[in-house]
Amino acid sequence: MLPPFIIALSLFPFFPAFHCGVTTEGEHTVMEGQHLTVPCHYGPQYAGYVKYWCRGKMREFCSSLARTDEPRSANPAEEEVSIFDDPVQLVFTVTMSNLKEGDSGWYMCGVEIGGMWTADDVAYTNIKVIHGMSVVNSFLIGEEGSSITVECHYSERCRESEKRWCRSGDWSSCLLTDSDGRYEDTSVAISDDRTRTLTITLKKLQMRDTGWYLCFAGRQQKDVHVLVTPRPTTTVASVTSTPTASQSVAYLPAPKPISKESWKSHSHILESMLMYPGDLHHSALVFLNRDSQNVPMY
Repeated sequence: MLPPFIIALSLFPFFPAFHCGVTTEGEHTVMEGQHLTVPCHYGPQYAGYVKYWCRGKMREFCSSLARTDEPRSANPAEEEVSIFDDPVQLVFTVTMSNLKEGDSGWYMCGVEIGGMWTADDVAYTNIKVIHGMSVVNSFLIGEEGSSITVECHYSERCRESEKRWCRSGDWSSCLLTDSDGRYEDTSVAISDDRTRTLTITLKKLQMRDTGWYLCFAGRQQKDVHVLVTPRPTTTVASVTSTPTASQSVAYLPAPKPISKESWKSHSHILESMLMYPGDLHHSALVFLNRDSQNVPMY
């Protein structure tokens, strides 16, 4: 019986996870009239090979649309299908422009291996081109007093259709673009680029603007929810400083001149005045007697 590690090695080529071949996403959905970029990843052993993009699910009957060994156009932006290989990141990308519903179907990104007995390494993806609308972000949050922008994309078929922006539940709130594809007032600005994007800007947001809205292009529609949050308030706190005991200083009036007779009769006393910092009601005058430990207080 063969050792386990020999059996494992013999099965190694059948595990896709260990095979550095060509991979890509299995499905793409895109709006009619838009473009789509598909990345196709490959292993390091294919860095110097020719890559291609074709339509179909069988290599023998796959209609070639782009190859990396073909000369590139002077203006790639005008090409309906373009291909670019990045051997550093081991990925080649295919871009299809101005897609139509008829472009829906299976496509193949492959590496041309060559040779009679060696098949190309390929990966398949299904592209669905749909008619309708889409929204970049259907849930928006804005602070009170600020502005937010909604982008509604529509397909080629909706280019000449009427564009509207409405608040859900109130059809009288619907705002329509004019002949130039624009509308604006103090709270809303709408612009239609007449290609595929309707842009709505809600200005000076108020709390009552929170709710659901609808973006229309003809009979196509998309829902958008707007949440307005309160503007932060700044509170200024007043601080009152209360003098502490260590900050209170009291002064006694200057003593009256002492007569010679009075001084003689009290020559045995050292006069010293101590003041406790604080309230004058709690002040004490202390005479320290040099000849006695008793300290009379007055």
